[in-house]
Amino acid sequence: MALALRARYQNDLRDVKQATAFRYVRGHAIFHDELGVYSEDKQGNAVYNFTYVDQIYDALLAQGVRPIVEISFMPRQLASDPNAIHPFWYKQNVSPPKDYAKWDDLIRHFAQHLIERYGISEVSQWYFEVWNEPNIDFWGGNPKKTTYFELYKHTARALKSVSPQLRIGGPATAAAGWIEAFLADLTQNKVPIDFISTHGYADDTVQNLFHTDAQIPMNQRVCRAIRKVRDEINNSANPHLPLFWTEWNVPSYGDLNARDTTYVGPALAYDIVQCYGLVDILSYWTFDDVFEETGVPRDPFHGGFGLITDDGIKKPSFYDYELLHRLGTERLANSADNVLVTRSADQSLAIAVWNLVEPDQKGTARRIRLEFRNVSPVAGVLIRRVDEKHSNSLATYHAMGSPQYPTQAQIEQLNRQSELAPPELMTLHDGTMELDVPVNALLLLELPKP
Repeated sequence: MALALRARYQNDLRDVKQATAFRYVRGHAIFHDELGVYSEDKQGNAVYNFTYVDQIYDALLAQGVRPIVEISFMPRQLASDPNAIHPFWYKQNVSPPKDYAKWDDLIRHFAQHLIERYGISEVSQWYFEVWNEPNIDFWGGNPKKTTYFELYKHTARALKSVSPQLRIGGPATAAAGWIEAFLADLTQNKVPIDFISTHGYADDTVQNLFHTDAQIPMNQRVCRAIRKVRDEINNSANPHLPLFWTEWNVPSYGDLNARDTTYVGPALAYDIVQCYGLVDILSYWTFDDVFEETGVPRDPFHGGFGLITDDGIKKPSFYDYELLHRLGTERLANSADNVLVTRSADQSLAIAVWNLVEPDQKGTARRIRLEFRNVSPVAGVLIRRVDEKHSNSLATYHAMGSPQYPTQAQIEQLNRQSELAPPELMTLHDGTMELDVPVNALLLLELPKP
């Protein structure tokens, strides 16, 4: 979250917010020592400092975005092992607290400060998530599961002691882990819980996600994992808990750097079709490439998670999200797995159409025939595209010579040339339309109200 202090991060947050109207943002390490939240005086008494915390949350709220507050990582002076440093570039401490009374006090002071600054009516609309992926190397407790459950109990009870309106959840695990055991422990110990959160990526292994050797395509793994967790919640003592998938992305395909390409749009749309109705929040990791887990990016298009490069170039995925944001508020039944039909309050239609081809496979353009009912048989249709030739800043970047450090003038040129083009106008013929959809193209069709 220290990155939220940067102008680049804040500019990208503004641009993605304007294009997509997303509502929440999540990031690691609000208790990292670089933010100065916790220290101790010579007598070992806690000293709190929320100066940078305030600047971070002020910046988010100014853009109309609320935080999902990931309560992590351990301040060094509160750590049971000051040397339990994760190998990521920003070197967070992953050990349990040396003293749970001091941890509880930190949580209470943190929560009370937020309420005093922003008001309970505001902070009660945030979410507080305990830690990040404690089932892998982001948590140094031993044994991992029981020590994390202890951390969660203390954190939840301390937070709720400040106000029962504050919403808390977990276990924020990697690869959809620990859900059944976590839910059972909460019930047994009567621990507060407002939502379940976990993670899963399309390029997580089947063994990690499902503990099986079954053959499951990458483009179906995330939503099958979501269904598995939803079933685990449904079968628990708290079957109505919301499910937040607080990290997810389409697969990167290693050196193919697929997240920088037009592949993202069709893969994203296919995930939406599969996951619909199973999950309450599906959180794309990340909104931009101001991101330093493996160090400072060396060039703009390096396969990063985000929609915008670290120097401000909007990727095809940015425009994919901008297109999908034009979808309506009501989904209409449709059996095709590459067409998403929606209707808006004014009865206009918005339809996403795509041609998904995995980056390690070869494909061809698909001809898609659409048949419309209850509209004019000669209605006009507006069509917008993201494909190899439209809103593809990566192709434009390569044509520019792939500068490692593009100038501001080059960045402005790349963004200007990759903006969504004005829509094409086509007309239905006897209520039908045929479209040739290129490989990994995403199209958005809009029909006015009948």
